[in-house]
Amino acid sequence: MTYDDVTHLSAKIKPKQQKVELEMAIDTLNPNYCRSKGEQIALNVDGTCTDETSTYSSKLMDKQTFCSSQAASNVSRYAAAVYKKGELHLTPLHGILQLRPSFTYLDKADAKHREREAANEGGDSSQDEAEDDVKQITVRFSRPETEQARQRRVQSYEFLQKRQAEEHWVHLHYYGLKDSRSEHERQYLFSQGHGLAENTELIKSPSEYLMMLMPPSVEEESEKPMAPSNVLSMAQLRTLPLADQIKILMKNVKVMPFANLMSLLGSGTDSTAVLRCIQQVAMLVQGNWVVKSDVLYPKDTSSPHSGVPAEVLCRGRDFVMWKFTRDRWVVRKEVAAVTKLCPEDVKDFLEHMSVARINKGWEFMLPYDEDFVKKHPDIVQRQHMLWMGIQAKLEKVYNLLKEHLTPKNQEAQSGHPLLVPGEQRVNMAKAKVKQNYGQLEKEFQKQKAEMKSNDTLAKMDVSSIRIKEEPVSDEEPMDTSAYEGMNNGIVNGLHREDSMDSLNGHLPGGCIDRVTQELKAFVSSTFKKQFVLTLSELKRLFNLHLASLPPGHTLFSGISDKMLQDMVLDTGCKQILVPFPPQTAASPDELKVYALWEAGDTYDQHRQVLLEIFSKNYRVRRNVIQNQLSQECGEDLNKQEVDRVLKDCCVSYGGMWYLKGTVQS
Repeated sequence: MTYDDVTHLSAKIKPKQQKVELEMAIDTLNPNYCRSKGEQIALNVDGTCTDETSTYSSKLMDKQTFCSSQAASNVSRYAAAVYKKGELHLTPLHGILQLRPSFTYLDKADAKHREREAANEGGDSSQDEAEDDVKQITVRFSRPETEQARQRRVQSYEFLQKRQAEEHWVHLHYYGLKDSRSEHERQYLFSQGHGLAENTELIKSPSEYLMMLMPPSVEEESEKPMAPSNVLSMAQLRTLPLADQIKILMKNVKVMPFANLMSLLGSGTDSTAVLRCIQQVAMLVQGNWVVKSDVLYPKDTSSPHSGVPAEVLCRGRDFVMWKFTRDRWVVRKEVAAVTKLCPEDVKDFLEHMSVARINKGWEFMLPYDEDFVKKHPDIVQRQHMLWMGIQAKLEKVYNLLKEHLTPKNQEAQSGHPLLVPGEQRVNMAKAKVKQNYGQLEKEFQKQKAEMKSNDTLAKMDVSSIRIKEEPVSDEEPMDTSAYEGMNNGIVNGLHREDSMDSLNGHLPGGCIDRVTQELKAFVSSTFKKQFVLTLSELKRLFNLHLASLPPGHTLFSGISDKMLQDMVLDTGCKQILVPFPPQTAASPDELKVYALWEAGDTYDQHRQVLLEIFSKNYRVRRNVIQNQLSQECGEDLNKQEVDRVLKDCCVSYGGMWYLKGTVQS
């Protein structure tokens, strides 16, 4: 459609509402005008009858109405500009209206359609016999309107619409662009003064005039935050007092060395003043400053996860901070067991100041700041006294045991070392044999009776006792130093009170077969539970197994790494040559990965495909594993089946899947 000359235009306005309606003629003779559509719209709106109330008297849609709406709520910052003869003339605006097509004629068409349907229904019923039924009428008396109800009614949408509809339209006369009246009104857009003396408002500096033209918005100033919350603007931050700067920085960073804090505060900042302020919002942990709990959890707040009040959260987080003052590592389960808080809250505490390490726990995120500790011993001493006070409170609240109060490094130092040098171990063994000669003789005779051996054995002499030594080139002795922390009376895999006759030369008679059977039973049961194990993990489980056995058991005869690995291969397991990354920090025992090849269940084939994948890849995505399983097994596995196979052999970390024990932090 195209619009005819603007002379075919009528306008009307509602001054109070600043609402304008323009009615413009449509060129119905234009080739782009669809006459059939125009007739259909006119018929739907007006029907077949034509009278004074008809919207389209020509039975064609020959006009379009445009209705105004407010384009901007605040137009005081806008002006109409006219450039003439090198001069820019500005006229302030008091309102900006945007004209949009009005489709009220469609509402009228819908109303006509409903009237016709009602008339048809009424006509059908009129064919029936008319009956004058008496109908019951219910009369209700309205209650007096309260002030609250009146205010709600006045503010309602229906009332406002009614008020707007009650205002009468004022019809306007349109003057064309070239009309003399239009030209006269247009002259008001130009300034009538020709000199600066008459315009005293313009005798100002450019910056003052710009401020008059674009005054600062009061609303924006009131909404502007006093200090940044999530994203810090360093320029705005440095306009605040020093104490507020430090509080905002620590609240956002949470853990920071003192040197980094000084660099953020800018050059020229007094370090003494910073130290005075930092102690109000942070505590010293391993030479670094950690924001206080009451700064992160103010009073009258609660946990977003569990709804626990801020007081309980502060107490739990103080316990985590206190643990880090005594050790670099913290175990999440221990914190949850002591504080009785939900796992999400405990995780938040730990993430504030530490980093998770696979199979190790949570490590404090920053190294020990030895420089700060040496430079400021007075601050360190004062913070130590504060931590002593916090420890006293935590002891009362959580009923802390002695094991919680003693650092792990002190425990290791105070305990008796279970691993001793080789020469000293030999001397200790000889001394023990001399002291327990009678007991050793009884044990030896008992073993002879059980084995029913007819061999004549020479009587054991104390001076002939020797410790079994295996060649390093053929069989490496099993390293148990990592597991000696278990206070179960074991020295390098041997019970302290155990007899040492099995170490004196070769094992007597059929004892070797018994050792082989016991070792095979342990390896078989372990791999049926775990499916995939590194040599390091297998040795750890074996030492735990030894710790549970009674003194004098045949497995205490001494098991080397080679014997253990040979037994793993004899029980149907295979070594998986996992392609570890070149920069791996894993030990040689952690690089040896063994897996149960056949367990005798329905998932053997799936596990074998999975192990083949990891013999070529160190880490794999789940979709790759699922696709490979579907291709090799010839069936579409559901999620539960894939989860079962992955649970048997793998662990997930960072969105990737690894064989058990091969994840490197």
